[in-house]
Amino acid sequence: QVQLVESGGGSVQAGGSLRLSCEASGPTFEESYAMGWFRQSPAKEREFVAVISWSGTSAIYADSVKGRFTISRDTAKNTAYLQMNSLKPEDTAVYYCAADNGPDVVAGSPRSWGRGTQVTVTS
Repeated sequence: QVQLVESGGGSVQAGGSLRLSCEASGPTFEESYAMGWFRQSPAKEREFVAVISWSGTSAIYADSVKGRFTISRDTAKNTAYLQMNSLKPEDTAVYYCAADNGPDVVAGSPRSWGRGTQVTVTS
């Protein structure tokens, strides 16, 4: 199994910043896995936010966060990060970490999910 534990969520005013972390562990976690972030707000389906390749050299972002969010990873620590700047009230959601082969993460069907961390942006 792969365990993913998110941290760093909280409440912030619009225009502020937060940094989320996702630490991966478990006997079946592959260093070659891509890691990604998704989010879900009430009454909405879970949506893709960003994904980063196993090497950390390639990333893809949803249009809604491009230019404001940055995904990164520390392969030595099996940890992925999501730096969120210029936050907007519409960014309010539970943010979930995911890990698997890159195409599966991008498709929204990774085998491993974290439990999520709440991000609330107030106006």
